[in-house]
Amino acid sequence: MSQIGSESQPLRVAIVGAGPAGFYVAEHLLKQKDLVIEIDMFDRLPTPFGLVRNGVAPDHQKIKSVTKVFDRIAARPGYRFFGNVELGTDISVDDLRSHFHQIVYSTGAQTDRYLNIPGIDLKSSHAATQFVAWYNGHPDYRDFEFDLSQETAAVIGIGNVAVDVARILCRSPEELFETDIADHALRALSESRIKDVYMVGRRGPAQGAFTPPELKELGEMQDADVVVLPSEAELDDLSLAVMADADRGTERKVELIQQFSRREQTGKTRRLHLRFLVSPVELTGDEDNCVNSMKLVRNELYATDAGTLRPKSVDEFEELPVGLVFRSIGYRGVPLEGVPYNENWGVIYNEAGRVMKLDTRKPLLGEYTAGWIKRGPSGVIGTNKPDAMETAENMIKDLASGRVLSPVQPNATSLETFINDRQPDYFSYADWQRLDDLEKELGAAIGRPRIKFTRVDEMIAAKNRQV
Repeated sequence: MSQIGSESQPLRVAIVGAGPAGFYVAEHLLKQKDLVIEIDMFDRLPTPFGLVRNGVAPDHQKIKSVTKVFDRIAARPGYRFFGNVELGTDISVDDLRSHFHQIVYSTGAQTDRYLNIPGIDLKSSHAATQFVAWYNGHPDYRDFEFDLSQETAAVIGIGNVAVDVARILCRSPEELFETDIADHALRALSESRIKDVYMVGRRGPAQGAFTPPELKELGEMQDADVVVLPSEAELDDLSLAVMADADRGTERKVELIQQFSRREQTGKTRRLHLRFLVSPVELTGDEDNCVNSMKLVRNELYATDAGTLRPKSVDEFEELPVGLVFRSIGYRGVPLEGVPYNENWGVIYNEAGRVMKLDTRKPLLGEYTAGWIKRGPSGVIGTNKPDAMETAENMIKDLASGRVLSPVQPNATSLETFINDRQPDYFSYADWQRLDDLEKELGAAIGRPRIKFTRVDEMIAAKNRQV
């Protein structure tokens, strides 16, 4: 019998999820010169790239250029893409076990962490993840509606996603036109009546989870002033002590916030208020069950036994009139049917990328995970590369020791036949590239980077027209 990983019997690997983590796993495996590996990557959307397409802010085109790296990975011999194929609907985990020696789950973190305060489920209170997916043209969120007729909005959280949401709410129509924001979002935001956006964080300026470039960008918007209360820009004694050992990034964040606090307002159409050391404790609604105010409590920082600084309330409250609220306190992974899941952490139960059985805490043969669904929603796009390498290295070690699945149909042809039977409207990578070209052509015709297809049926129709 031929050795798995040879010309006569390639190592067959399924990767579920076509975001950065999945591509980085594929890259590391396909670079193995002493192994012959065939990778089939699946995504429930016709389009690859995960959060790079559907999560990165549309005014951050430079970040999205990482897709050129993914294009090069997809061009390697042994790689295939099966888009518009959903695990749990079109195929099952057992189907994958029948066709592959190894399976990698890299499905990301598709939902948000819940904020358990009174009124959080009122109308016009939303997860930031929904808004981000909507303005990026994700088909699942294409038809969502957000009440942009309000004059005041609040974003709960001070991470990069919160900054993205606040910035998009404050951008002028002219600025948004130059991006690849979805057409429906461009139209709605161009008619927005929002004048004031409050971004509220429970900790201080030194603990903000945003990065300096994201923060600096807020002060460069065409038609929005940044407002910071001088009292909230000043560091408390505990934060000042921590700053003695802070890295340059933290120092720069504090510098920028304090600069904002000294700025004069210039009379721009919109104002972005950065608030620190306040926590929302309740949303109240009007007669239509829509948000009309947010109750905030003031915090102060204390040092834990571990030396970290945490907020605690001091029973000082204020009411903030707001008509639209987005909570941005973190992403959370979604369980996959048939795959062990740690409910407390919101990730696939794993150890260094090896999926573990919940009962025995032993590795599940031939199954792995990478990215946010492996470690939780942390880091930037590049963080997925070492994460993926760890998983891929363990896959190679397990292959060397013979710990792989024994599929009954371990060949590329049988898998393609199987997928074509289950989901004849699947997208190959070539299909995606034609769709990509068409989006760019539509955008170039009116001076925009691209016009996105935002409905799956429209993507399928476009593909069929070009076949």
